[in-house]
Amino acid sequence: MTPTFALPPGFLGLSRVPVRTADFCIAGISFDLGTTNRAGARDGPHAVRRASRMLADGANPAGWVDPLSLSVADIGDFDLALGDVAASLELIEHQAAPLPHLLAIGGDHTVTLALLRALSRRVGPVGLLHFDAHADTWPDNFGQPLAHGSPFFHALNEGLVDPRRMIQVGIRSPVPRDVHDWTAARGIGVISAEQVHLDGPAAVAERIRSVLGGLPAYLSFDIDAIDPGQAPGTGTPEVGGLFTWQVMAILRRLGGLSFAGMDVVEVAPAYDVSEITALAAATILWQYLSLQVPGSALPSPGLQPGGGGIINKG
Repeated sequence: MTPTFALPPGFLGLSRVPVRTADFCIAGISFDLGTTNRAGARDGPHAVRRASRMLADGANPAGWVDPLSLSVADIGDFDLALGDVAASLELIEHQAAPLPHLLAIGGDHTVTLALLRALSRRVGPVGLLHFDAHADTWPDNFGQPLAHGSPFFHALNEGLVDPRRMIQVGIRSPVPRDVHDWTAARGIGVISAEQVHLDGPAAVAERIRSVLGGLPAYLSFDIDAIDPGQAPGTGTPEVGGLFTWQVMAILRRLGGLSFAGMDVVEVAPAYDVSEITALAAATILWQYLSLQVPGSALPSPGLQPGGGGIINKG
């Protein structure tokens, strides 16, 4: 068996191939023009792929499934328009549109807007599970309408996401009151990081399941949802975040939901320590893939599709 450090540089040691007919396609998006604090997320795809090789030497003990038993391909990185945010988003949307099920490695959170545009063309408005320290519903970012603080402001206004089936987990950053009120008025569920700590992963997963229901949903995971003590390699860290064990415990309890795609964004390896942020991101992707293996998990009994509402007791 090839040792993990000698595996090819693709995700989970896959060789990168321009094969876009696999059921699950992994693509890097080396874009960070939308950052508002520290740049560097353009290097995230390479770092996450490298760290992911740690996960390629066995099955997932949560259900004993092997994500690589799926039809999965690492198709390399998307093309971008150097220095042009709007044109880059158009290119990302165009490249994502034909892929049946995309797992994207960012890049900053701006790219999620393009990915949701592409997905909604196939399945209509989706539910959204959004892990983040920030709401990302700012109408602009220091005067710029397209940046990593505003993807969900635009996604909601464009009808790409059903706000009644949208829930944000880990939110804790400073935020203007009008941005908070705009988000709350749409009925979006919000579980603060503090509330995750107080209620525990099982209760959080149950709430997520009740909001997303059985219709198509998208997972967008900003790595700064995790506390910077455990994931320092990001551009806009906020203290008091989730622990990696909590993230994994929540994700493991989401089997059976109808996820139609996902991304992990905002990994900035220049600020990382011993690859711990990149490994956290890679493990989130690995766990998501594990959930897609048929028979890997069953929905929790007694949970019904639900609406929005605010959970922000912290």
